[in-house]
Amino acid sequence: MIADGPSLLDSGEPAPVHTINDVGRAPVLIVCDHASAFVPRALGDLGLPPKDFARHIAYDPGAQAVADRLARHLDAPLVCSVFSRLIVDPNRQLDDPTLIPTVAEDTVVPGNRELGDADVARRLNTFFHPYHAAIRAWLDALEERGPPPVLISMHTFTPVMHGRERPWEVGVLWDKDTRLADPFMGAMAERGHTVGSNEPYSGRHGHGFTQNVHGDDRGLANLLVELRQDLVWDTGGQQRLADELASVLGGLLADPSLYRRRVSSA
Repeated sequence: MIADGPSLLDSGEPAPVHTINDVGRAPVLIVCDHASAFVPRALGDLGLPPKDFARHIAYDPGAQAVADRLARHLDAPLVCSVFSRLIVDPNRQLDDPTLIPTVAEDTVVPGNRELGDADVARRLNTFFHPYHAAIRAWLDALEERGPPPVLISMHTFTPVMHGRERPWEVGVLWDKDTRLADPFMGAMAERGHTVGSNEPYSGRHGHGFTQNVHGDDRGLANLLVELRQDLVWDTGGQQRLADELASVLGGLLADPSLYRRRVSSA
């Protein structure tokens, strides 16, 4: 890694990570990787029109609002990113070609083309690493005061992708640990939802970063929830889904087997 260069954040601009309900006492940490469409002044508009920053390519619409209400229901802290995934995607491995996307879905991102190593390092050091350091610190703190905590990651997805309608209302991404994913999918299906297992994306084989590194690699029970955006586009939908998730998870999180480290079979 190249040594730290100047931060990309000016005085008065928000820190790259924000914690909500930091007095939460549950042995649960909720995270929202794509909570914000913020881009600092130092990077301008990345060559994109304002409308693109209201799209899924910039952040996950509705995700933070649902995560915020869920955190308060569960009495859990919530860690949110405060930067657009167009700058650097905090849920990508460092060698993933979409870490800093030059094309996001069908949109070319001019400000991400021909970046040098120093440019990439500044984005990682300003945004990516502080966000994940905060998650790590919260998990350490929760474990210091109790059993190994549960990690819940909140995302949303578009109803249509490349012209194809997505039938799932709720998606659950998982890889090595399904202690919470399996009963959660069953409970949401029983409530009448169309649930996708590793849909509309797969969580297998380290596809993402947050769940893989902070959850599976650490041996923690974890859950990555994807909600279809048309269901959480307005305040009413966000509140309804958050309340339903809280009702389901409130029961499932009472299982003491979730608060033990998973022992790898490898």
